[in-house]
Amino acid sequence: MSDIGHSFAAPLARGLYLEVFGRPVVLASTGAESAPKGALDVDIGRGGDEVAAAAVLREALAAWKAKQGEAMPGCVFVRAGAWSAAYWPGASYDAARGRAERRDASPFASAPRAGDGASARGRGEVVAGRVAIVTGGAQGFGEEIVRGLCSSGALVYVADLNLAGADKLAATLNAEAGSTVAIPVSVNVSDEASVAAMLALVAEKTGGLDIVVSNAGVLKASSVLDQELSAFRFVTDVNYVGFMLVTKHAGLVLRKQSRTAPSWHTDVIQINSKSGLEGSNKNGSYAGSKFGGLGLVQSFALELVEWKIKVNAICPGNFLDGPLWSDPAKGLFVQYLRSGKVKGAKTAEDVRKAYEAKVPMGRGCEGPDVMRAVYYVVEQEYETGQALPVTGGQVMLS
Repeated sequence: MSDIGHSFAAPLARGLYLEVFGRPVVLASTGAESAPKGALDVDIGRGGDEVAAAAVLREALAAWKAKQGEAMPGCVFVRAGAWSAAYWPGASYDAARGRAERRDASPFASAPRAGDGASARGRGEVVAGRVAIVTGGAQGFGEEIVRGLCSSGALVYVADLNLAGADKLAATLNAEAGSTVAIPVSVNVSDEASVAAMLALVAEKTGGLDIVVSNAGVLKASSVLDQELSAFRFVTDVNYVGFMLVTKHAGLVLRKQSRTAPSWHTDVIQINSKSGLEGSNKNGSYAGSKFGGLGLVQSFALELVEWKIKVNAICPGNFLDGPLWSDPAKGLFVQYLRSGKVKGAKTAEDVRKAYEAKVPMGRGCEGPDVMRAVYYVVEQEYETGQALPVTGGQVMLS
């Protein structure tokens, strides 16, 4: 018998709402020994078969709606042998938690969001209300993406090995918004148990998710003649294996949602690099991991499209103002200066100028540039398996 818990049941329950409303809903979970009055009470059996469980949930909802009308249940109570849980819907995290705390199982209706039904929505509106997770979200491009998603109305898990940084960023964003828009979570993307625990937390807190941004990455610049194998493996484990693990465990959640919401599109977005589109001198471990990542993007896209999961990559140019480049002790400007990658460079500023000169647009890539690409990828329901350059013209596809 398979283990049944929030990771199994919550995405299936959330999918019921996604399919009916066609817009995001957050589910707050609580333990319960019996169904609250007015809840949709469903016994999904002990077998742990998600196909069978999804069918039981859909049939139970159809019977409930035949009696109750068009509104959706204000609570879905799921039983599986001795295990049970109650799931409470809301248009936001705080609204769902409030319903759970009040044990409000009255029928639930989701009001249309601004822009619903429009042929061309505002850029940020495409992510409003969606639940997202951003790995490596506490700093650099990850922080820029977290901030952009939150400002556009998404609920974002800030996932990072640097939990203190994730806590600080989430607290700042929640204080600015006056509500819960960011949730910190610890993760080591190269450790499968850690990734699985992260997705279990997502299922428990919000029922599931809609956008997965696999952004966590590392770089160890070195000539292939000098690089230690341990450094090569470290880069590969985080950038390549980490993307696979995040896609695997997030994909299991997204597939369950699709069992009960077959019309709902979700997104896995790898933040790749221009180094995934062309080789990088004295930076082979990084470029190799990014080239490999695009192979995974295309392969995963072919496999997961069955579940309306789109898999795409965004390939930014150099974020010259981020800590990866500009950290005075270990940033790339310093690393490249020491490795002699930029001929004639005497200072870190010389290295920066050399890299700016390579870009037709005359500057490094910035957070808003990447966010426009994220919005495009989410809004475009007819594209998967693509690598979208955001390089200021430095790398052009042929």
